[in-house]
Amino acid sequence: MNKKEVSFVKKVQSFYRTHGRHTLPWRKTKNPYHILVSEVMLQQTQVDRVVPKYKAFLSRFKTVHNLADASLKDVLILWQGLGYNRRAKMLHACAQEVVRAYGGKFPRTHAALVKLPGIGPYTASAVMAFAYGIATPLIETNVRTVYLHHFFKDVDDVHDVEILKIVNKTLPQEAVREWYWALMDYGSYLKKEVGNLNTQSKHYTKQSAFKGSDRQIRGAIIRTLTTGNAKRLRLHTLLSEFEDIRIDAQLQRLEEEGIISFVKGAYTLPH
Repeated sequence: MNKKEVSFVKKVQSFYRTHGRHTLPWRKTKNPYHILVSEVMLQQTQVDRVVPKYKAFLSRFKTVHNLADASLKDVLILWQGLGYNRRAKMLHACAQEVVRAYGGKFPRTHAALVKLPGIGPYTASAVMAFAYGIATPLIETNVRTVYLHHFFKDVDDVHDVEILKIVNKTLPQEAVREWYWALMDYGSYLKKEVGNLNTQSKHYTKQSAFKGSDRQIRGAIIRTLTTGNAKRLRLHTLLSEFEDIRIDAQLQRLEEEGIISFVKGAYTLPH
């Protein structure tokens, strides 16, 4: 590392010692199943909303076998409040594949992890780093924020490939978990202090508004079905704030994705 990079590492470590979120429950485990649950829940969801859901989820589905054996309906019911219900389906499918293909033991290579349902390159890297302590390059919104702030000031369209070069240079071979926690906490702080630096990233996409969106309709449909089956016209009535044609479109999509089923003339969550 050059002098700037050494100084940067000291800055991040100093911040974490003083301001780190040391009590987050997923930072007290090296269980790959627990790490996976936390990473999936944290995608596009604030930490404060995730903490109680994470605890409740692992209280109900204590092991990957418990999750694999559960019905998707039970998983979706417990998932309510987190949004992006497709994540719950993929997590459920992932658990089933881990049990089917690996006897309930998570694979220990990035190449094998990334082949599991719903696990992309970042999540696989997170499991490698946080569960196994293996120095694996990774980048997500908070990590990206830190490197943009310190190494790409006033630069636009920064590709993650350029950031990852510096991530690799500053990545320790030991205490990997603590290093990434420090980056994430520092990045969260920077977002509040200097704004969303991810707009400088070539990969930045502004998230669309939730109110009135297809995401809101999908969430409303699933939330309604957690209380029981419902026929199409009943759903139109219950979700009357949305146009019928839009409700029907999302019913079709959710059914195609396997998140809901159509049984005996009514929509239901899969059992």
